Amino acid sequence: MDVAESTARESLRELVARYNQYGDRGRFDEMLRLFADDAVLEIGRKERYEGIGAIRQCFEDAVGEDARLLRHFTATLTLDLDDERLANGACYFAVLTEHGLDHWGRYQDRYTRIGGEWRFAFRRVVIEGRQPGGWAERRGY
Repeated sequence: MDVAESTARESLRELVARYNQYGDRGRFDEMLRLFADDAVLEIGRKERYEGIGAIRQCFEDAVGEDARLLRHFTATLTLDLDDERLANGACYFAVLTEHGLDHWGRYQDRYTRIGGEWRFAFRRVVIEGRQPGGWAERRGY
């Protein structure tokens, strides 16, 4: 692995981590800067949000007053670099609330490099399980 590939991999790990931190804290302006302008976010099989405006609305609608209670954790991140500007990634996630584990699943990502910075071009959220009566169930996920 050369320096450019190593740098790209570390930048992509940072991108995934910042998504979690910014989202959990309701810092949507910063989180949305992690996405390409024409990015797509899919949640489950029913919800598809295209572009920054739609993605913003998705997050603002989803968290409401519960934003302070969510903590996302990711694990087993795998990265495949196609070239210097395109890559794919996948990882598991778990979400905690004040009541403990709420829901869990996988992220499937496509990344693009714009102006020297890696961004999400596509993110699919696959929810594989949730606690009955928890945050995810109340939100219809």
